[in-house]
Amino acid sequence: MIDVLTNRLPRGERLYSRTAVLAVALGLASCGPASIPSEINDPNEVANRRVHEFNKSLDRSLGGGSDVQAASPEDAEELETDGTVLSAAPEELDAAPSEVSPLLIAVANFGTNLDTPRKIVNSLLQVRPGDAAHNTLRFGINSTVGVFGLMDVARAAGLPEVDTDFGETLHVWGVPEGPYQELPVVGPSTRRDTVGRTVDFAMNPLWYVFPWPQNLVANGFTWAEEATDRIRYGETVNSILYESEDSYAQSRLIYLQNRRFEMSRGDLAENDESLDLFEEFYGD
Repeated sequence: MIDVLTNRLPRGERLYSRTAVLAVALGLASCGPASIPSEINDPNEVANRRVHEFNKSLDRSLGGGSDVQAASPEDAEELETDGTVLSAAPEELDAAPSEVSPLLIAVANFGTNLDTPRKIVNSLLQVRPGDAAHNTLRFGINSTVGVFGLMDVARAAGLPEVDTDFGETLHVWGVPEGPYQELPVVGPSTRRDTVGRTVDFAMNPLWYVFPWPQNLVANGFTWAEEATDRIRYGETVNSILYESEDSYAQSRLIYLQNRRFEMSRGDLAENDESLDLFEEFYGD
């Protein structure tokens, strides 16, 4: 994968560049992962709330929340927002995916498969060769037996995806989470994850494997895969955005708990009920 990222350099500089990339990655990885905070860090809440309202308006204009009404204060669950991350209501996290058409499932599978090389690169940067090998095997199976990834044959065979991104890579390198952010269109994030999304976009091997404009189309399928999650988990997302008394606080709470659970690789307290569906709603 490093060859892909350096093959446009002059031949005399490639060996040096590859060695430098490996040295930097290994050096940063040796720093150890960042600590996982337990409090909410949101110094820009006023600005974030404005972005959140914009995102809700955009979502509603695209048909979100058309069948729900905002909950009254008496019906809404009271949330603590004094800086401590609490457990959200389990029923808001345990919803099953909605029924979707086979075509949407195929598009989602195809986009997920195309996005696998980016995850392999991140696993290598995290010095997790087992995860990289796991996803490489998945990619090979789904690209062949799964008809270019239209079917997730690997999952059916007992090889679920190991999802990762450059935000997790930064965590492994010791970069702290930073303040909470709500990004236009994208949704909940943190400063570290915002940087991670930017780097993931720039270093995605799809940009370099395919010529223009095929690389744009290929990346478009990975974005479409994320967009289908809004349909698949529509009922739960609507509940959070349109039936909560404070949808911003609820979204922030669930995102941070889910993301921290992911960074811990499941090592948080066993009694923590706040598991990991909200990331599926907004994508990465």
